[in-house]
Amino acid sequence: GDAGGGVVMGEAVTVAGLGSRRGASADEVIAAVEAARAALGAPRLDALATLPAKAGEAGIAEAARRLGLPLVIAAPAAAERLATRSAASQAATGAGSASEAAALGAAGPRGRLLGPRVVLGRVTCAIAVTEDSA
Repeated sequence: GDAGGGVVMGEAVTVAGLGSRRGASADEVIAAVEAARAALGAPRLDALATLPAKAGEAGIAEAARRLGLPLVIAAPAAAERLATRSAASQAATGAGSASEAAALGAAGPRGRLLGPRVVLGRVTCAIAVTEDSA
């Protein structure tokens, strides 16, 4: 039973965290997600995630709808867990990498990044996986 569209805890889940400059389109977001998946061996995705600062970005919400994935608005993961530090992202979202912070935040405390974030045009995407607790 799924309680309200959240990610099921206790199972390994794969989340694509997203950051974007204002006004990035759904096409741009999907392209970045696909580029990140391709770079990491095309993992199956369970959800998209972004930070509260980006929750109003229409392109991210539309991309989630088109991909048929839930969009998780994640509290950012702790800075020391990030692989990337971007001054621009820090200023815009309070996180050194919005995409990595969102992916790890949604994946939870056992989450880890599968690889470095991918930057494509105005969108960044980082993919994190939650290690199965079993």
